[in-house]
Order: sequence, then structure tokens, then C-alpha cells
Amino acid sequence: MSEQSIFDICVEPIELYKLLKISDLGGGGGEAKAMISEGKVLVNKKVEVQKRKKIRRGDIIEHNGVIIEVAYNPSKKSAEFISTVVTATKNAKHKKKAKSKATAKSSGSAAKASAERSKSKPASV
Repeated sequence: MSEQSIFDICVEPIELYKLLKISDLGGGGGEAKAMISEGKVLVNKKVEVQKRKKIRRGDIIEHNGVIIEVAYNPSKKSAEFISTVVTATKNAKHKKKAKSKATAKSSGSAAKASAERSKSKPASV
């Protein structure tokens, strides 16, 4: 016997693994991703293996006989949901900063190496 409920999201779209995490279908983000990878989650009655599948209002998620119908309610924001979104945003910004610093560092060292090579080679006639 399956249990069906309506789950309100305040941001649309939401990634599948995040929805599983905040709806308590999957313990944490890692566990939710594992469930999806193993093909244990259905989205609209089809097995879904994309962890970041965009879920919107009207989608139906199923795992272990529990069925969730997704509804959009922008005024209903749970503390855990807000925390998840804020953490994900901070992590994305941190990764973006680190990547841009690494790119700047590598391009700076490449330019320096190129300049040193041109100094050491005699001019061609």
C-alpha cells in the first residue's frame, strides 16, 4: 500500500536530490544521491537516475511506496530548506572563487614562463 502526500516547495525548479533530502525520503544529500543512482526513485512513474533532475509543481516522486506530489507555494519556506539553499549557494560561490584564482594563477605563471623563454633565446635574423 502506498502513502501519498503533497509537498510544498518554495523555489521552482528544485533538484531531485535536494527535494528527497528536505522531504525526509532520503536521510541526507549523499544518501539521496545514492538512492537516485541505484534507480530506486521514480519521477512521474519513470525511473530517474539524474541526481540534479529539475523538479517542478505537479511532478510525482515515488520511493519505497511513498508518493509525493510536488506543489509550489512560495510563501512556505522551511528552515531546513532555506539552510540547504543558502549552503548550496555559498558552496557554489566558494568553488567559483577558487576556480577563478586557480585560472589566474596558472595564466600568470604561463605568461611569466613565456617571457623568460623569450629572454633566453637570441633574436632570429
